[in-house]
Amino acid sequence: MATAVPVERDAVAEAFPGDAEQVRLPGATLVRSGGGCDLLAAGVGPAAAAASTAAALTAAALGGTPYGLVVCAGIGGGFLPGAPVGSLVVSGTIAVADLGAETADGFLPVTELGFGHVAHHPPESLVREAVRVTGARRGTVLTVSTVTGTAARAAELRARHPDALAEGMEGFGVAEAAVAQGLPVLEVRAVSNPVGPRDRAAWRIGDALSALTAGFGKLAPVLESWIQHDHPDDHA
Repeated sequence: MATAVPVERDAVAEAFPGDAEQVRLPGATLVRSGGGCDLLAAGVGPAAAAASTAAALTAAALGGTPYGLVVCAGIGGGFLPGAPVGSLVVSGTIAVADLGAETADGFLPVTELGFGHVAHHPPESLVREAVRVTGARRGTVLTVSTVTGTAARAAELRARHPDALAEGMEGFGVAEAAVAQGLPVLEVRAVSNPVGPRDRAAWRIGDALSALTAGFGKLAPVLESWIQHDHPDDHA
């Protein structure tokens, strides 16, 4: 489980029973919950998240205990009206919003430049079950390197990604690290603020962290069950 910062990691950890311990790895420090879930505060932004997640996944693989699933979790902005403050969003798609080039005719994603990719798709069966047990909204979670702070930028993102429900800064980086090692990936965001004009007074970080804990309290057994079963028709 990869979050950006320790406060998000700790909110998720509250959903897993038992005492936790720290495990120090080259390039990363894990918190191993009593419930058997490893949690990583991977850093802010897609580059830090990818590097830390890759370090943890490689250490597990080399140690003979590879992971079966990677989850990016945290709080983030929600696109109104689909994802109001306090709601939970599960990724049907994990997409990077700003990897590409600005042109006179507008933004071109890197795929239209002839290389790379801009989206990862979590396992369908896992997404369905996660939405069912948590009551979360299902949609695209966008990864950005610069948080949206204007109505114009929010409208631009929605025009390019009509299914977008949430915005974060780490999901695509975590997904890149997971997919590079052949692992399925999921992103879960609790909404702390609307995507749009930057208004710190409107942020509800405490409420979002509580929603994250409550969501993973319901989601934890689903994740464990999903990992224990083969899913040959699911691809990340």
